[in-house]
Amino acid sequence: MATADAPSSGRERVQVVVRCRPMSHRELVARRRSCVKVFTRQHRIEVRGPGRRGPIDTGVRVFEFDRVYDSKCSQQQLYQEVAHPVVESVMHGYNGTVLAYGQTASGKTYTMEGFDDQPEYRGIIPSAFQDIFSYIARNQSSTRFLVRASFLEIYNEEIRDLLVPGSSAASTKLELIESADVGIFVKNLTCRRMYSLSDILHLLMVGKKNRSVGATLMNQDSSRSHSIFTVTVEASYVAENDPGKRLHVRVGKLHLVDLAGSERMSKAGAKGKRFRELTNINWSLMALGNVISALADGKSTHIPYRDSKLTRLLQDSLGGNAKTVMVANIGPSEHNYEETVSTLRYANRARSIRNAPRINQDPKSALLGEEILR
Repeated sequence: MATADAPSSGRERVQVVVRCRPMSHRELVARRRSCVKVFTRQHRIEVRGPGRRGPIDTGVRVFEFDRVYDSKCSQQQLYQEVAHPVVESVMHGYNGTVLAYGQTASGKTYTMEGFDDQPEYRGIIPSAFQDIFSYIARNQSSTRFLVRASFLEIYNEEIRDLLVPGSSAASTKLELIESADVGIFVKNLTCRRMYSLSDILHLLMVGKKNRSVGATLMNQDSSRSHSIFTVTVEASYVAENDPGKRLHVRVGKLHLVDLAGSERMSKAGAKGKRFRELTNINWSLMALGNVISALADGKSTHIPYRDSKLTRLLQDSLGGNAKTVMVANIGPSEHNYEETVSTLRYANRARSIRNAPRINQDPKSALLGEEILR
């Protein structure tokens, strides 16, 4: 820690990248056409309206982002280019967020989690875990580390702890609290100390089993909740240029967010319980969109963070003290043209948001600080 160069602070934009999955088996069987073109070198996405095939076409919509990826993009490439810089900054005491957004069945959970049993297909979350503990192994001779983790979901506008048994989580409504020392946090949320990569991977598996999923017409195993896996890394060290050789503590917090998929009621085939779930999902995503729009506008005197649990929890990630990357996931089929354009518009607005990340140096809430003083 003491010998590494920490990333520079200051106001910086939320980074937004787009990943387009390949055509699904269902889409190929239905003989759907692709309406998306990905120009990786130009960082550009073109979406052509259904039925429009002419060389000059006002139906073509063009979007530019910080990076764009087509179906050939590997999990390792996406992680190294998009998420690794955020994770690295967290190890230096910054807050960081990686946020996956998109339509149901667009590949968000594959991007964030991937496949557990195949290393080359691991997603951002397990790759981030590996990065964190590799960094600790390289620096533990000069730095003392403490790693904690929590895992929650927001289901029907209620916060559930994914690290307790499913029935207990469903019956316990967790509250959002705001304090001067910690900021916004979830009262009584399980937060466990992690000692190794295997510890934290096991925690991920426990949480995934407890997460709310359900079948819709768009996706047989669609996530019906927003999930946030949070890793807090504390590091105590002696600064090289400190003549007093005092111990300092830096605390970085990493939010790994897999949002529930956006869907239109007509396509989802939602009834009863599924209708209520989808109504709440769309409401919270609309609230998130309103926050993004207000921040992107730059003139709004009121940012509506309090409109939903999701926006409260992401308050630091959007317009606050964090380095943030949004990964917008889309599908290529013309059947989903309107949803794809909506996702790209949503993501494009987020590019205008500016955060003010700073190193969290010697905060009062640091557990290592308490241990050092004892």
